[in-house]
Amino acid sequence: MFGHFSNVRPAELQEATYATLRMLGLSLAFTVVLGLLVGVLLFLTSRGQLLSQPAVYAVLSFVVNVLRSVPFVILMITIMPFTKWLTGTSIGVEGSIPPLVVAAAPFFARLVETSLREVDRGVIEAAQAMGASSWSIVRRVLLREAGGGLFAGVTLTAVTLVSFTAMSGVIGGGGLGDLALRYGYQRFQTDVMLVTVVLLVLLVQLLQTLGDLLVRWVSRK
Repeated sequence: MFGHFSNVRPAELQEATYATLRMLGLSLAFTVVLGLLVGVLLFLTSRGQLLSQPAVYAVLSFVVNVLRSVPFVILMITIMPFTKWLTGTSIGVEGSIPPLVVAAAPFFARLVETSLREVDRGVIEAAQAMGASSWSIVRRVLLREAGGGLFAGVTLTAVTLVSFTAMSGVIGGGGLGDLALRYGYQRFQTDVMLVTVVLLVLLVQLLQTLGDLLVRWVSRK
């Protein structure tokens, strides 16, 4: 049985898995922070909301749509100079994080905007009637009421980032995607490709399960 996986090296597999988890963890953290800010701004500046500014909303929406429409592989290559300026390298884990964030943050921002739009308008108006500031309404009403949707958005974004980390192997980003590309594809080592695919599928299943549990927990509170 193990002879069919003779090309699989546990040490390299462990290193690649660790690199993928690093890329995922760091990029997800930056994506959630940046995407949450942009998503809240999109919601607040949209027509009829607390800080209604149609011009600002139009600009933000345009930028988000442009970044979402660019295929990830092309985006990685396009912003290589920026990535190198920011991190000092355009390869490896560090070189993969900026394009991962640039690609995923607009995606998550739209999910945030959608979740906030689902909050009952009456709850917002009640908070305004009690004299709550815009910041208090965002923090104590909007984010709490939209908690389940926000966690679902984080889960979906994390799953999407797993596929992006795999594609980062194209520019030598490291991780399981890089291992699959260098050994599984370029050297025709099918066993390596199979193992990396299985690990990525297991990672996605784990993230989805944890995310669903968090959504149910938050929704009950």
